[in-house]
Amino acid sequence: MHIGIAGIGRMGSNIGARLMEMGQTLTVWNRSPDKTKPLVDAGAKLAKSPAELAGSVEAVITIITNADAIQAMYHGPDGLLSGDVKGQLFIEMSTVPPEVQVALAEKVRAKGAAYVECPVSGSVIPARTGKLLGLMGAEPADAARARPILDHVCRRVLHSGPVGNGAAMKLAVNLPLMVYWQALGEQLALCKDLKIDPAALLDFLSETSGAATVLKQRMPGIIARLKNEKSDIRTFNLDGGIKDVKAMLAEGQKRGVDLPLLTQTLACYEEARRTMPGNDEVSNVAAYWPNRPKS
Repeated sequence: MHIGIAGIGRMGSNIGARLMEMGQTLTVWNRSPDKTKPLVDAGAKLAKSPAELAGSVEAVITIITNADAIQAMYHGPDGLLSGDVKGQLFIEMSTVPPEVQVALAEKVRAKGAAYVECPVSGSVIPARTGKLLGLMGAEPADAARARPILDHVCRRVLHSGPVGNGAAMKLAVNLPLMVYWQALGEQLALCKDLKIDPAALLDFLSETSGAATVLKQRMPGIIARLKNEKSDIRTFNLDGGIKDVKAMLAEGQKRGVDLPLLTQTLACYEEARRTMPGNDEVSNVAAYWPNRPKS
């Protein structure tokens, strides 16, 4: 199958590599063309614009950072919807609020195309190995069209209902992890005066019942930061985490659900952001709290 991907960041590039590994033909587009080079060097075709991409493939995957970028990619002068896309299948995998997905689905369907939202749980390693968890929102017929593609990159896909439900599920799935990085920081702060080597401490904590399953993957970066060393680990950045937490709180407010723990987590993240760069790995928040300047 000939698949297009618009948005070649960390996730898009690894999803693309996975699809090529599974024998799919790939065409890519990205606002910064240099990011497409590894995939193009591996055999992918490069589209000059989103419009060219949408007109040359059998299905389009989009995975980008925020609602403004989605707006530009779909509705710009050479956007995905600027040409004749009747019959095309769009699979939108970004983490954005449900109302963004619902509004975009309406515009895509008005052009005679099919629309499936499928934000994913998992980072770059699961994306590369086909082990993501997909949270799909779609009409049944559209879901059936998208499923063979999603099965290449996801180990499990939940069809959660119509468009909008997948985005809501993604926010719910991410919520405990966002709280966890702050909780881990407080756990490490409690242990600071015990003078245990950070690597040994985190290795032990990763085996306990309260640990997140991804802690072992993120440990090297957290250990480095606890030692005031640099870390090159980048799976999901702090600004993205803050954006998602705000989206979770907005969704809770819309649904009349109080989220007091998450509200406090946002305050802690924003405090950390005053000293941490926005492109820092979000899990490194755990290293901020034990080293936090005392007021």
